[in-house]
Amino acid sequence: MRSGRAMDWEAAKMVCSLQFWRMAVYWTLALVYSHLYLLLLPYLSNLFPSWLRPPPPRFPRRRFSPGNQCPVRRPICVVTGATSGLGKAAARALAAEGYHVLLASRSPQALNKAVWEIKKHDPNAYVEAFQLDISSMHSIMKFECNLKQWLQDANLHPSVQLLINNAGILAKSSRVTADGFDEMIETNYLGTFFLTNILLPLLKNSPVPSRIVNVTSFTHRCVSSVDQNKGILARENFQVLSSKKYCFAQTYEYSKFCTLLFSYELHRQLYAMDSASVVSVMAADPGFVETNIMRELPPSLQKLAFMVLGFLHLLQSPEIGVGSIIDAALAPPEASGKYFFGAKGRTIKSSPVSYDVKLSRELWLCSYELLQECKSRIVNLSKLD
Repeated sequence: MRSGRAMDWEAAKMVCSLQFWRMAVYWTLALVYSHLYLLLLPYLSNLFPSWLRPPPPRFPRRRFSPGNQCPVRRPICVVTGATSGLGKAAARALAAEGYHVLLASRSPQALNKAVWEIKKHDPNAYVEAFQLDISSMHSIMKFECNLKQWLQDANLHPSVQLLINNAGILAKSSRVTADGFDEMIETNYLGTFFLTNILLPLLKNSPVPSRIVNVTSFTHRCVSSVDQNKGILARENFQVLSSKKYCFAQTYEYSKFCTLLFSYELHRQLYAMDSASVVSVMAADPGFVETNIMRELPPSLQKLAFMVLGFLHLLQSPEIGVGSIIDAALAPPEASGKYFFGAKGRTIKSSPVSYDVKLSRELWLCSYELLQECKSRIVNLSKLD
């Protein structure tokens, strides 16, 4: 175990880094901006209606109500990163709304504990545990097979009604996954892209409207421009980065920005181009929530961050922060493509660059090419076995 002096030295080194001050200043300003946008725009719109657009709409929550002939009596919901923080809070809330929630996470022990806690809180909750490492294409493909087999064995309709892409990490150092990507990039973005595309046939097969909710972050506002190409996401880029200091704050911002671009592009492909599409896509920003996502940072800096944000009334518990995710999950289909923030069904505008159609299309093409390469590699390895 490291001594307190060693821990203080680690914190002191981080405080002297540009990445720390980027988090402390840029992230705080981005969060404050989002809250001010949320709070002030309605009043400014009333005062100066000719100067400003009307505030973004609010969307009410709607409970699932199957018709008499509907083959889906209890909708299936998949939640990634479901064993702690926002994921577990979302799983508990959606189980209470009548969903059959499939908790997906890496640790079997954590999954069993989460299922036990949800069942203890609500004995009537329908929850199942599925092992999934979102930073591994092999694990994602195995999860798909296990999910299809479970639906068949349970004699349920071969479809999924709701996918909550919540899993995410804030890594302090660069680590390369088995797929050859930076772990934070694959966990926060590429894994979400891969899983969503692989489960898309099950979502499209739903006899009732289905939904994808991608959890993003206010930190996307810190990304002002992106030179998008395949090399930024692929392994060769991280071989170059390995010899330099890891820009973990910027990498996190970039991963969440990519998730948002992906959400809007998927919305355009599925819903905007076909209003009769069964699949809608929402982005949800929970704000700053007291979870263990900062666990790799020195404990003293975690406590300092929570203390400062609590003083500014910007820190939320998972039970409160999950509000925007549940709003996005239960909103009517016409809310597809919106950015949920602040709970109470409220939406705001994301950063101007996040609406760049050309950029989101380029990101999609790069990501899809990587998806096909990863799938082919896994299939070829399985043939060799």
